[in-house]
Amino acid sequence: MSRIGKMPVALLKGVTVNVAENNMVTVKGPKGELKQKVDVDITVKVEGENIILSRPTEQKRHKAMHGLYRALLNNMVNGVATGYQKKLELVGVGFRATVTGQMLELSVGFSHPVLFMVPKEIKISAEQLKGQNPMITMDSADKQLLGQMAAKIREVRRPEPYKGKGIKYTTEILRRKAGKSAASAK
Repeated sequence: MSRIGKMPVALLKGVTVNVAENNMVTVKGPKGELKQKVDVDITVKVEGENIILSRPTEQKRHKAMHGLYRALLNNMVNGVATGYQKKLELVGVGFRATVTGQMLELSVGFSHPVLFMVPKEIKISAEQLKGQNPMITMDSADKQLLGQMAAKIREVRRPEPYKGKGIKYTTEILRRKAGKSAASAK
């Protein structure tokens, strides 16, 4: 991970970074504000238009932390500048998704609807176009929170390999299996 850690994080337009004494990094931009506590062994400096991270030794733990925090800070800078988006598709007859405020209601073939309370940091919308599968679109500046929420929603009804029914990412390619073959007559 040290190769990743050595690269500086370029600050995008409109993004400001503040490093507090206790290694709490605050990144502000047009899409919002994110905070991340960085391990005390990793040094964070803002030099011009770059964030530079350094580690004290070549220990395996320090190398891993160096790359981890560099990647997290890079995601934060990109998130507050441009934001992230995840799209989920509901594949199946009668599958529906409705959003009221921050509450997501899924009807995915169970006897009851499944309800999700979406964090306020995520903007969520559901749309159903005629002749197409229902889509759930989520936008946020926090990549980690967005991915976790999308994974929880997908886990309600993962796509099955025979017909492809379930909740899937729009970019996901499903590996399909062949069904049973008819028995040969003797």
